[in-house]
Amino acid sequence: MKLEICSFSGFKIYPGHGSLFVRGDSRIFHFISSKSESLFHQAKNPRKISWTVVYRSLHRKGISEEVSKKRTRRTVKYNRAIIGVSWEAIQNRRNEKPEVRAAARKSAVEKAKALKKSGVKKTSA
Repeated sequence: MKLEICSFSGFKIYPGHGSLFVRGDSRIFHFISSKSESLFHQAKNPRKISWTVVYRSLHRKGISEEVSKKRTRRTVKYNRAIIGVSWEAIQNRRNEKPEVRAAARKSAVEKAKALKKSGVKKTSA
């Protein structure tokens, strides 16, 4: 038993029911009722007619039995070390007070200036 689908409404057509329309370009259309056939010939859009299957799927009608809300996965954040620096070292630097960081920066700058003054050049490859 082969079920056809109505070309306009999308309903199932059981054997012995409905009508068939063959257009000039040999395309076959199945209709469940004269109502859907008439609307098809009037060039109505089935997406705008509320009782059709297409309209109901577009406007999310009759799917309350299925899953009402999709579950979304939360992204899990991991704290990882950077190459050459452990995670503990990163945490220690982050938790330092601003004064301590400023002092370290100042001493590094002074060290660099002293190296520049002494005339030691870094060899580049």
